[in-house]
Amino acid sequence: MPTLVHFELPADDIERAKKFYTNLFGWNIEKWEGLANNMEYWTINTTDDKGNKGVSGGMMKRMHQEQHITNYVDVKSVDEYSLKIEILGGKIIVPKTPVPGAGYFATCLDTEGNNFGIFEVNTNAK
Repeated sequence: MPTLVHFELPADDIERAKKFYTNLFGWNIEKWEGLANNMEYWTINTTDDKGNKGVSGGMMKRMHQEQHITNYVDVKSVDEYSLKIEILGGKIIVPKTPVPGAGYFATCLDTEGNNFGIFEVNTNAK
């Protein structure tokens, strides 16, 4: 069954947001170096109170005022689920996009106007 695997937090002030989440939850937030498109992106590593790895996340500079937290669900095929989303009345906002060496994602809207993402693991993505 598909499950949540990643979240993204847009921030107007990255340093302020890093300080907030690090102090609030103890999250480890580090800049991800070497992205192909020179986009600045920070990875977020979470753990539960026993030290077990939690859902991973990311943080980037907010690109537009309407950009909010996005939760990503792991799917076997972004193409297949993109079609299902549209058949069920949802919309694809950002079509299938590669994350080199990690996989593919698409950003979507559900029937209620909520945004979410789907992610397909594929280490050959370019």
